[in-house]
Amino acid sequence: MKIGILGATGWLGGALARNLLKAGHPPGDLLVLNRRGPVADFDAWPGVIWAADLAAMAAACDVLVLSVRPEDYRVSAPLPFGGQVISFMAGVSLEDLARDFPAARIARAMPGGGASEGTAHVPWCGTGEAGVLAALGQVDRVADEAALAYLSALSGSGAAYPALMAQAMYRHALAQGLPADVAWNAVRSVVCGSPALFAGGIAQAEALLDTYHGYRGITAAGLDAAAAAGFSDAVAAALEAATAKALAF
Repeated sequence: MKIGILGATGWLGGALARNLLKAGHPPGDLLVLNRRGPVADFDAWPGVIWAADLAAMAAACDVLVLSVRPEDYRVSAPLPFGGQVISFMAGVSLEDLARDFPAARIARAMPGGGASEGTAHVPWCGTGEAGVLAALGQVDRVADEAALAYLSALSGSGAAYPALMAQAMYRHALAQGLPADVAWNAVRSVVCGSPALFAGGIAQAEALLDTYHGYRGITAAGLDAAAAAGFSDAVAAALEAATAKALAF
């Protein structure tokens, strides 16, 4: 299967290309394209093909991945491509893509953080088969672009919200007079050490919270205060605002 990636030296396009190659995809079956032309990104795989332009890449591929900023995406006339198109672009709808590739199967995907490591959540919608996305992480098909917009706000945020919590905890610790290194060591133990405690699923996370509440101790007091201050409402407001922004693109 020949795969072409437009924007193959960007974050997502590059992650997909490298992960495919590391997983054993033949370099000669991977075509790449960017605005600058050939660079050193794929020197470790000398068989990778640099395409002349999007039309040439589409003519040679079975799967075409579009991984550029929406403002950098230009198709001057519909392309006679009959394979699978997968777009990572926000704001370019399935309908828009269908006009540019009228004979193709069209899908949109919004990979989240962890794509470079192959641990992202990768929701997608549209038609056809998007198995190539497994190189980026856990793939979930969703019903429509509204669901995709919501997930671009949720899993698409990557580490942004954990970073926001880490920043708030760190600044609060500094305000209590703790040395910066001690404050960061404490925050890091919470933010970086916690995920493994509920990697088994939401039931594990909820059981952990129930356990803390059951102790009626220090952490329970903090959890109760967070709830009273509107922690869940703040998270909901953030996701709703981000979803609205995704839909408005």
